[in-house]
Amino acid sequence: MIGYHSHVPMFQSALFSKTQREAPKDEQSKNAQLLIRAGYINKEMAGVYSYLPLGLRVIEKIRNIIRKEMNAIGGQEVLLTTLQDPDIWKKTDRWDDMVVDNWFKTTLKNGTELGIANTHEEALVELLQKHVSSYKDLPLYIYQFQTKFRNELRAKSGLMRCREFLMKDLYSFSKNDEDFTMFYERCAEAYMNIFQQVGLGEITYRTLAAGGSFTKGFTDEFQTITDAGEDTIYVSEERKRAINKEVYEEGIKELGVEEQELKEYKAVEVGNIFPLGTKYTEALGLTYKDESGEEKPIIMGSYGIGLGRLMGVIAEVFADDKGLVWPRAVAPFDVHILKLSDSSGANEQLQELQSALEAQGLELLIDNRNISVGQKLTESDLIGIPLRIIVSDKTIESGKYEMKYRNSDLVEYGTLDEIVAKVE
Repeated sequence: MIGYHSHVPMFQSALFSKTQREAPKDEQSKNAQLLIRAGYINKEMAGVYSYLPLGLRVIEKIRNIIRKEMNAIGGQEVLLTTLQDPDIWKKTDRWDDMVVDNWFKTTLKNGTELGIANTHEEALVELLQKHVSSYKDLPLYIYQFQTKFRNELRAKSGLMRCREFLMKDLYSFSKNDEDFTMFYERCAEAYMNIFQQVGLGEITYRTLAAGGSFTKGFTDEFQTITDAGEDTIYVSEERKRAINKEVYEEGIKELGVEEQELKEYKAVEVGNIFPLGTKYTEALGLTYKDESGEEKPIIMGSYGIGLGRLMGVIAEVFADDKGLVWPRAVAPFDVHILKLSDSSGANEQLQELQSALEAQGLELLIDNRNISVGQKLTESDLIGIPLRIIVSDKTIESGKYEMKYRNSDLVEYGTLDEIVAKVE
């Protein structure tokens, strides 16, 4: 698995990012307020955020969960360019701002106009002209993690609506409708696996929606129920499916559900999958020769997840009045150790605990700063690492460590062996 995490502990005294007592006054969303206060992100301007060490660790955890699921369904990872040739996009009628209204565009010193990518259907279809000619070359499932730029009219929902953001976008290339549909359903299942792993599975629904500039037919969104959501969806708990308000009437017919079984919720889109048909491959001339040598158009789909948006939704959904509460799968560290004494006994006990937990492959954040106990506890709650273990004069005297899960008020005490067993 690609990733930069090691089991070398991070000492909080060395962490350059600091927590803040107050949220920025110009930030309305709970996710951005908490992530900024806890030192995960920095707001550069409206809809544009930098990821600091803690925030990048969360993004990398999310990235690796997604990568594993995409690889499992046959995805091949690439990295395409951000700068885009307008000629390709003109062939699909998506260069025009009247068709796609959120382009960022730029001009070279010689006057040549370029696009700054908001998606990559056209670019990848053009690339595959060099690599696909026969039915033997298909199917292909190609994905990337790449920064996208969209000129959003409003950017007031923190990480849930950005003008610059990291996206996983996958594109499928199939010989026929049957092959396409089979993969489309496999990808839908993989998406639900992803949302389950990051802790959102129980409140995330595959949701029938409109296609926008991508396709004329229905598409599928994955919507997570939250009061911070900008969308309205109608959920069938029995079917574990939902309908976006924008296609409510047609959606009921399409899914064959009864109005009385639907419940209305606010929700935020955390992923989407689009059937594209031959719209892009025909416009750009990407075909393949079948077994009899006949030229056929290739059938496409596109599949997106915004990593920052997903991080923002997780922060929004699980936070409490003390701060962030990360599910373990995406937490920046597994354990937050608070050292509340500078005695030699505390140092010995910390070393003993550190060695035992590292032997289990756990990632540790150790608060070794010379600040008050109250500040350490408050900041620990704000940062939201799933498990906190305290080393203090009291724990040295009793021979037992103090342990508390972030999502519980219950405090437990145990010997080193007991603590290690519980953490495992």
